[in-house]
Amino acid sequence: MLYYVALAALAGFFLPLQSLINARISGLINGPMLAALVNFVSGTIAIVLLIALFRIPLPTAAQASQVPSYGWLTGLFGAFFVAQAAFTVPKLGAAGMIALVVTGQMFGSMVFDHFGIMQPVHPVTLQKALGAVFLMAGVFLILRPGQ
Repeated sequence: MLYYVALAALAGFFLPLQSLINARISGLINGPMLAALVNFVSGTIAIVLLIALFRIPLPTAAQASQVPSYGWLTGLFGAFFVAQAAFTVPKLGAAGMIALVVTGQMFGSMVFDHFGIMQPVHPVTLQKALGAVFLMAGVFLILRPGQ
């Protein structure tokens, strides 16, 4: 369990750095869409190398055909995240952007959990709702004007 916690925390630690780098690239090469392209090209190369290094077999045509049409939306969501980060970090800062992203993730997760979207139902409880309210208070403190 600790391994998974550490892995998730490490990914979270580097997420703002990815956004800061993309914002810098965005300023150098004509905007956030091209910065997102650099992000995904380098990411694709990294994944291809890892697949080769670990000798992960590619799916058969039959397996690939089992991916539902909505499965291809994941790349669109990732592209949106990367492009918005390159666009918003210069105005909000990395902490502000990440605070808002985490808030959006929290509320989206609570909705998807509560209604059992693509998983078993995990109802919203008072404790979860209070956690979300405290998260919003933290976002307000991070983004508070004049501070």
